[in-house]
This record gives sequence, structure tokens and C-alpha cells, in this order.
Amino acid sequence: MRCATAALTPAEIGALVRRIDRPIVLVGLMGVGKSTVGRRLATILQTDFVDADEAIEEAASMQVAEIFDRFGEQYFRDGERRVIARLLDEHHGVIATGGGAFVNQDTRALILERGIAVWIDCDVATLVERTGRRDDRPLLRGGDPAEILERLNRERTPFYAQAPIRVESARGPQHETAMQIVEAVDRWL
Repeated sequence: MRCATAALTPAEIGALVRRIDRPIVLVGLMGVGKSTVGRRLATILQTDFVDADEAIEEAASMQVAEIFDRFGEQYFRDGERRVIARLLDEHHGVIATGGGAFVNQDTRALILERGIAVWIDCDVATLVERTGRRDDRPLLRGGDPAEILERLNRERTPFYAQAPIRVESARGPQHETAMQIVEAVDRWL
């Protein structure tokens, strides 16, 4: 939901940064903009950013799609949980997770306990457009992307809704979504 308040000033953002005592962890469906928004958010907060999928690929020395193909989703989710736990321990400023990470009970519990979970939500039509730009999404293979994303949205919304903060990602500039997160975290803290 859009914030009706005026944007925070640089001094207010600085004060917020001093109050943040754990990583901000972005959750939501593939295509909502977790990585793009996460990078902008980290810049605004003058902190570091890490994409959990990139960290998984680095740790496994293979692409996420390869891990799915060779070992299956359960194997991937186990590794994903371990990598996210490590990233939380390292206290990165902003962490973008894969779309299914927060669905896993153990991973969700880790994020809720040791991070500030922010659900970035988005309408399915926008997700179809965004995810259509790349063909490396294992869960979108073998079916109609709109139907798959609609199903995933229905299945995962109850899990994402457990995040204490929710913002909507619109078709506009990702900087706006990042600022919505800054303002929402400020209100939440």
C-alpha cells in the first residue's frame, strides 16, 4: 500500500539507519523486484546488499536452475536455508531472497527471528511481464507463466503475509518501492 506521508529527509533516514539492528530481508514472488529494489534500498540506507540466489550459486558453483534440474527443489531449499542463515549471521544490511524461501517453515522462522521481513507484493500481470524478460526461472518451465504465477501467488500469499511489513511494487520506478520500504520500516521500528 502506498504511503501517504511525505518522504523521509536524509537526516531522518540517518536516524533510521542507527535504529536498524538486523538485516532487512525482502520476500515475495519472483519478479516483484526484490533484487532491484534491494540494491536501491541498500544505497538509500548506505549499507550492503546481497542476493541470496547469487550467494547460493556462488556456494554451489552452479546456477539455481542447474541445482533444481540436477538435485530437485527440496535439495535446493535445504541449501537455500543454510545460505540465508549464514547471510543473517553475517548481518548484511539488505538481503533479497528467492521467491520460495519464505514458504519454507524453517527459513521463514529464521528470517522472522533474525531479520526484518518485508513482503514486496505485486499484481500477477506485472509479474508475467517482468519474469518474461528472462528464461532462467525453474518454476515457470513447462506451463503457462500467467497460470503458474497465479497459482504460486494463491499458494504463497498466506506465508508472505506473515512478514510484518508489506509494500506494493508498481510499474513505476523501483526507487519509489525502496522509499516505501524505508518509510514502512521506520513506522514498524
